[in-house]
Amino acid sequence: MSAKDDKKKRKPWKKSWKMTLYGVLIVVVLIAGYAAYQGVGIYNALDNFQKPDGESRFDQFTQTSYTEPPKWEGTERVNIALLGGDGREENSNGIARSDSILIASIDPVSKKAHLFSVLRDTYVDIPGYGKQRINTAITFGGPNLAMEAVGNLLGLKIQYYVYAEFEGFKSLIDAMGGIDFEVEKDMNYVDKADGHKYDIHLKKGLQHLDGDKALQYVRFRHDALSDFTRTERQRNFMQAVATELQSSWNLLRMKEILESVQDYIETNLDVQDMLKLGQLGLGIHMAGSAQVPAMDQLYDLKVGGASVLGVRNEAKVHEYVQELLQQDESLANPEEPTKDGGTADNKDTASEVNGSKPGDKKNRS
Repeated sequence: MSAKDDKKKRKPWKKSWKMTLYGVLIVVVLIAGYAAYQGVGIYNALDNFQKPDGESRFDQFTQTSYTEPPKWEGTERVNIALLGGDGREENSNGIARSDSILIASIDPVSKKAHLFSVLRDTYVDIPGYGKQRINTAITFGGPNLAMEAVGNLLGLKIQYYVYAEFEGFKSLIDAMGGIDFEVEKDMNYVDKADGHKYDIHLKKGLQHLDGDKALQYVRFRHDALSDFTRTERQRNFMQAVATELQSSWNLLRMKEILESVQDYIETNLDVQDMLKLGQLGLGIHMAGSAQVPAMDQLYDLKVGGASVLGVRNEAKVHEYVQELLQQDESLANPEEPTKDGGTADNKDTASEVNGSKPGDKKNRS
């Protein structure tokens, strides 16, 4: 065969190879374009979480030392207050009490995160206002005062807050496409306010929860231990949400997810810090989850005829928090279902029920 004939035979292969290369390049360009589109959208959505002057619901409050968080270098422990408010319970200045209070404490070096919950009726000293329920701090001085009050109780410097209302939580779960979750028992409660919009009707068992059902689950507290079991449910559910958000499908849809909740969320985190935390989140594992103070560190107290929870010794609470931060329950205890529907990593409420604890919380106001 001549060299000329051989060259002719090779041309189709060369053409095929070139077309394959062009195809790959086109796919790469499309992926890069989509990533850029997503990146700009994600950046803009995150930027809208930090409300400028004149748009923040907390503009009315006096500036405090907590207003400007220290620059986060990405290596020191960061503590974030997650504050949930019920917009139906706004007071005269338009602020609702933070009836859900969670603290996410993250060590970026060890990649360990701990999630703490604080009972809303915990009776503490709120700087400048004396002894009050901890969930009222936000109504006196906004999220900065809430961070200070919670930080004093736990012995932690809380740098950041994320505030969200009911509708924002529902929008988040719906934007994720719902979440599969084990509901540990039947839950029923009739709420006459807002035309029964927030009634709770859930059946026991594994089910797919949309935003409305998920909100019902984390709000329910009409059982023997009221807020004690509710805060445990909230921690368990938020861990499941964090895991689901790391799925490939939700990462690809992050722009749409963030845009769906931007109107309901407010934070003092800037975009750069949020992006740092987002990158960090992919490698973080949950090392522990607990209610703080623990049940045996609280006692029943009557103030003005209302039931609140006194703290026996705040120094002991600080020690307890530091002990928890040194632990990694995910290594010592595999996640096994407990009798109350939780996991072995979340034993604080279940294990303390049989020890020293405040009385029945069903009628706590």
